[in-house]
Amino acid sequence: MKLAIITDIHGNEPALRAVLEELDTREDIEEIWCLGDMIAMGPDSNEVLEILFARQDVHMITGNHDEAILSLIAGEGHPESYKHTREHHEWIANRLLPEHVAKLNQLPRVLEKEINGTRILGIHYHIVEDKRQAHIQDEPFYTILEPSLENMEMMFGDYPAEIICFGHNHPEHLFQANGKIYVNPGALGVSKGNTAPYAVIDTASEASVSIHHASYDKEAFLEKFERLQVPQREIMFKLFYVGE
Repeated sequence: MKLAIITDIHGNEPALRAVLEELDTREDIEEIWCLGDMIAMGPDSNEVLEILFARQDVHMITGNHDEAILSLIAGEGHPESYKHTREHHEWIANRLLPEHVAKLNQLPRVLEKEINGTRILGIHYHIVEDKRQAHIQDEPFYTILEPSLENMEMMFGDYPAEIICFGHNHPEHLFQANGKIYVNPGALGVSKGNTAPYAVIDTASEASVSIHHASYDKEAFLEKFERLQVPQREIMFKLFYVGE
């Protein structure tokens, strides 16, 4: 069996469609795990959720942006450390369809599965034990650390799985040591390149992980920010989408 991992779509419909089109050409992909932050940054939050919720092979969890926006919608406040994104989050919250909100609220924070004796766990990012059930207002997700084996083992080394999959930090991570594989395929919808990354886990014999990239029309995607007057688009372009 092969399992695909995607994460951090961040409201980028064309990037998501490009990845799903590639995955749909492969008959050996039985499940797709989507590890949070489906919405915000990009303008296509409703479109992304419509695609994902319509598929029977996609299993999803929430990320920090999803939960921060759900908290706004529920009138439960907005995390203090995310105050720089509040204008944008409010714009997304005001546009998100009620049926998507209801389904997002039902999603877990963790996915787990055992395939051919290999345990696989998916989480948006590390959450310390005493914050596993904490509200987003209590800042449950761990501070982002640089991609290194040392940091991966410090955060995820005790997780009860041989393959730990995550997102949140946008660059690709792929580390293997001491019987564990740590993989973050990279942000599918947020990069300064013109491709959307995803990972494939192969458990047929010895477990292995590979990272792939699907090309998409990024220029057309960025034009939508201007057409819709997405709040805070200038700083997002600079930080996440264009330039070096």
